[in-house]
Amino acid sequence: MKQILLLLLMFTAFPLMAKEGVVQCGNLIYAGTKTSRCFSDEFLSSVQQRTGINTARRFRAVRMDNDELFRFPFVVMTGEGNFTLTARERENLKKYVEGGGFLLASAGCSSKEWDRAFRREVAELFGAESLQPIAMSHPVFSTVFPITSLQAGAHPTAGHLEGVTYNGKLVIIYSADGLNDSANSRNCCCCGGSELSNAQQINANILAYALLR
Repeated sequence: MKQILLLLLMFTAFPLMAKEGVVQCGNLIYAGTKTSRCFSDEFLSSVQQRTGINTARRFRAVRMDNDELFRFPFVVMTGEGNFTLTARERENLKKYVEGGGFLLASAGCSSKEWDRAFRREVAELFGAESLQPIAMSHPVFSTVFPITSLQAGAHPTAGHLEGVTYNGKLVIIYSADGLNDSANSRNCCCCGGSELSNAQQINANILAYALLR
Protein backbone atom coordinates (compact mmCIF):
# COMPACT_ATOMS: atom_id res chain seq x y z
CA MET A 1 0.00 0.00 0.00
CA LYS A 2 2.83 2.41 0.85
CA GLN A 3 4.44 1.78 -2.54
CA ILE A 4 1.16 2.48 -4.35
CA LEU A 5 0.58 5.72 -2.46
CA LEU A 6 4.11 6.94 -3.17
CA LEU A 7 3.72 6.21 -6.87
CA LEU A 8 0.42 8.08 -6.95
CA LEU A 9 2.20 11.10 -5.47
CA MET A 10 4.87 10.79 -8.14
CA PHE A 11 2.23 10.69 -10.89
CA THR A 12 0.80 13.94 -9.52
CA ALA A 13 4.17 15.67 -9.33
CA PHE A 14 5.39 14.49 -12.75
CA PRO A 15 2.58 14.57 -15.38
CA LEU A 16 4.50 12.59 -18.01
CA MET A 17 4.21 9.51 -15.83
CA ALA A 18 0.45 9.85 -15.48
CA LYS A 19 -0.09 10.60 -19.16
CA GLU A 20 1.69 7.50 -20.40
CA GLY A 21 1.08 5.22 -17.40
CA VAL A 22 4.80 4.51 -17.10
CA VAL A 23 7.84 5.92 -15.36
CA GLN A 24 9.68 7.85 -18.07
CA CYS A 25 13.33 8.64 -17.32
CA GLY A 26 15.21 11.53 -18.90
CA ASN A 27 18.63 11.64 -20.54
CA LEU A 28 20.08 15.13 -20.06
CA ILE A 29 21.39 17.51 -22.70
CA TYR A 30 23.39 20.19 -20.90
CA ALA A 31 26.10 22.85 -21.25
CA GLY A 32 24.73 23.68 -24.66
CA THR A 33 25.33 20.50 -26.67
CA LYS A 34 26.73 17.89 -24.28
CA THR A 35 24.60 14.76 -24.15
CA SER A 36 24.19 11.81 -21.81
CA ARG A 37 23.57 9.28 -24.59
CA CYS A 38 26.42 6.99 -23.43
CA PHE A 39 24.51 5.88 -20.34
CA SER A 40 22.93 2.46 -20.74
CA ASP A 41 19.17 2.20 -20.15
CA GLU A 42 19.34 -1.57 -19.58
CA PHE A 43 18.61 -1.14 -15.86
CA LEU A 44 15.13 0.19 -16.63
CA SER A 45 14.01 -3.27 -17.69
CA SER A 46 15.53 -4.80 -14.54
CA VAL A 47 13.43 -2.51 -12.34
CA GLN A 48 10.22 -3.43 -14.14
CA GLN A 49 10.94 -7.16 -14.08
CA ARG A 50 11.87 -7.28 -10.40
CA THR A 51 9.51 -4.72 -8.84
CA GLY A 52 6.46 -4.46 -11.07
CA ILE A 53 7.03 -0.71 -11.44
CA ASN A 54 6.10 0.09 -15.03
CA THR A 55 9.14 1.77 -16.58
CA ALA A 56 9.69 2.89 -20.14
CA ARG A 57 12.43 0.77 -21.74
CA ARG A 58 14.31 3.73 -23.22
CA PHE A 59 15.40 7.16 -21.99
CA ARG A 60 13.91 10.29 -23.45
CA ALA A 61 16.31 13.13 -24.23
CA VAL A 62 15.55 16.35 -22.32
CA ARG A 63 17.38 19.67 -22.15
CA MET A 64 18.39 20.82 -18.69
CA ASP A 65 17.45 24.41 -19.55
CA ASN A 66 13.92 23.45 -20.69
CA ASP A 67 10.81 23.37 -18.50
CA GLU A 68 10.15 19.86 -19.84
CA LEU A 69 12.75 18.72 -17.29
CA PHE A 70 10.13 18.99 -14.55
CA ARG A 71 8.00 16.31 -16.21
CA PHE A 72 10.55 13.58 -15.45
CA PRO A 73 10.93 12.03 -11.96
CA PHE A 74 14.41 10.68 -12.73
CA VAL A 75 17.18 11.88 -15.04
CA VAL A 76 20.73 10.77 -15.83
CA MET A 77 23.75 12.93 -16.63
CA THR A 78 27.11 11.80 -17.96
CA GLY A 79 29.92 12.86 -20.27
CA GLU A 80 33.62 13.44 -20.65
CA GLY A 81 35.81 16.55 -20.48
CA ASN A 82 35.22 19.93 -18.92
CA PHE A 83 31.84 21.68 -19.00
CA THR A 84 30.09 24.71 -17.53
CA LEU A 85 26.35 24.91 -16.95
CA THR A 86 24.46 28.00 -18.02
CA ALA A 87 22.61 30.15 -15.48
CA ARG A 88 19.27 28.73 -16.65
CA GLU A 89 20.54 25.16 -16.36
CA ARG A 90 21.74 25.78 -12.82
CA GLU A 91 18.42 27.35 -11.87
CA ASN A 92 16.46 24.45 -13.36
CA LEU A 93 18.62 21.74 -11.80
CA LYS A 94 18.38 23.19 -8.30
CA LYS A 95 14.64 23.70 -8.59
CA TYR A 96 14.24 20.20 -10.06
CA VAL A 97 15.89 18.23 -7.25
CA GLU A 98 14.47 20.41 -4.49
CA GLY A 99 11.01 19.88 -5.99
CA GLY A 100 11.20 16.08 -5.91
CA GLY A 101 13.21 15.14 -9.00
CA PHE A 102 16.23 12.84 -8.83
CA LEU A 103 19.58 13.08 -10.64
CA LEU A 104 21.91 10.13 -11.25
CA ALA A 105 25.29 11.40 -12.52
CA SER A 106 28.34 9.49 -13.72
CA ALA A 107 31.73 10.53 -15.06
CA GLY A 108 32.02 8.87 -18.46
CA CYS A 109 35.22 6.78 -18.74
CA SER A 110 35.99 8.04 -15.22
CA SER A 111 36.89 11.39 -16.83
CA LYS A 112 38.85 13.52 -14.35
CA GLU A 113 37.93 16.72 -16.19
CA TRP A 114 34.22 15.90 -16.06
CA ASP A 115 34.54 14.93 -12.40
CA ARG A 116 36.09 18.30 -11.53
CA ALA A 117 33.44 20.17 -13.50
CA PHE A 118 30.57 18.27 -11.89
CA ARG A 119 31.93 18.84 -8.39
CA ARG A 120 32.35 22.53 -9.14
CA GLU A 121 28.75 22.85 -10.32
CA VAL A 122 27.35 20.94 -7.33
CA ALA A 123 29.35 23.13 -4.94
CA GLU A 124 28.06 26.24 -6.69
CA LEU A 125 24.45 25.13 -6.31
CA PHE A 126 24.34 23.26 -3.00
CA GLY A 127 27.48 24.20 -1.07
CA ALA A 128 31.09 23.06 -0.90
CA GLU A 129 30.36 20.16 1.48
CA SER A 130 27.09 19.01 -0.08
CA LEU A 131 28.50 16.00 -1.95
CA GLN A 132 29.13 13.31 0.66
CA PRO A 133 30.09 9.59 0.56
CA ILE A 134 27.18 7.13 0.72
CA ALA A 135 27.74 4.32 3.23
CA MET A 136 27.16 0.75 2.07
CA SER A 137 24.57 0.44 4.85
CA HIS A 138 22.33 2.99 3.07
CA PRO A 139 18.92 1.60 1.91
CA VAL A 140 19.79 2.43 -1.71
CA PHE A 141 21.98 -0.69 -1.77
CA SER A 142 19.12 -3.06 -0.96
CA THR A 143 16.02 -1.80 -2.82
CA VAL A 144 16.13 -4.32 -5.70
CA PHE A 145 19.43 -6.19 -5.63
CA PRO A 146 21.42 -6.89 -2.44
CA ILE A 147 24.66 -5.01 -3.17
CA THR A 148 27.56 -5.47 -0.75
CA SER A 149 30.36 -3.95 -2.83
CA LEU A 150 30.95 -1.64 -5.77
CA GLN A 151 33.13 -3.56 -8.18
CA ALA A 152 35.61 -1.25 -9.92
CA GLY A 153 36.62 -2.92 -13.14
CA ALA A 154 40.08 -1.53 -13.92
CA HIS A 155 41.31 -1.00 -10.35
CA PRO A 156 41.77 -3.41 -7.42
CA THR A 157 40.18 -1.02 -4.93
CA ALA A 158 36.44 -0.86 -4.44
CA GLY A 159 34.46 1.98 -5.98
CA HIS A 160 32.25 4.41 -4.09
CA LEU A 161 29.19 6.58 -4.52
CA GLU A 162 28.55 10.12 -3.31
CA GLY A 163 25.32 12.00 -2.91
CA VAL A 164 23.56 15.25 -2.14
CA THR A 165 20.85 15.16 0.53
CA TYR A 166 17.88 17.52 0.72
CA ASN A 167 15.26 17.37 3.48
CA GLY A 168 16.81 14.16 4.78
CA LYS A 169 16.72 12.24 1.48
CA LEU A 170 19.19 11.73 -1.32
CA VAL A 171 18.31 13.77 -4.40
CA ILE A 172 21.57 13.33 -6.33
CA ILE A 173 23.78 10.26 -6.57
CA TYR A 174 27.15 10.57 -8.27
CA SER A 175 29.86 8.12 -9.31
CA ALA A 176 33.32 9.34 -10.29
CA ASP A 177 34.12 5.69 -11.06
CA GLY A 178 31.42 5.42 -13.70
CA LEU A 179 27.91 3.93 -13.70
CA ASN A 180 27.40 4.10 -17.47
CA ASP A 181 27.28 0.31 -17.93
CA SER A 182 29.03 0.85 -21.26
CA ALA A 183 28.92 -2.86 -22.11
CA ASN A 184 25.19 -2.36 -22.72
CA SER A 185 25.37 1.14 -24.25
CA ARG A 186 24.61 1.50 -27.94
CA ASN A 187 27.47 2.91 -30.04
CA CYS A 188 29.48 3.86 -26.95
CA CYS A 189 32.48 2.46 -25.19
CA CYS A 190 34.50 3.06 -22.06
CA CYS A 191 38.08 4.06 -22.76
CA GLY A 192 39.68 2.28 -19.84
CA GLY A 193 38.34 4.03 -16.75
CA SER A 194 37.44 2.29 -13.50
CA GLU A 195 33.80 1.80 -14.49
CA LEU A 196 31.80 -0.17 -11.93
CA SER A 197 31.18 -3.64 -13.32
CA ASN A 198 27.92 -4.12 -11.39
CA ALA A 199 26.57 -0.77 -12.61
CA GLN A 200 23.35 -2.25 -14.00
CA GLN A 201 22.30 -3.59 -10.58
CA ILE A 202 23.41 -0.40 -8.81
CA ASN A 203 21.42 1.77 -11.22
CA ALA A 204 18.31 -0.38 -10.78
CA ASN A 205 18.57 0.09 -7.01
CA ILE A 206 19.03 3.84 -7.38
CA LEU A 207 15.94 4.20 -9.60
CA ALA A 208 13.78 2.17 -7.21
CA TYR A 209 15.05 4.23 -4.28
CA ALA A 210 14.37 7.48 -6.13
CA LEU A 211 10.76 6.51 -6.85
CA LEU A 212 9.95 5.14 -3.42
CA ARG A 213 11.87 7.43 -1.05
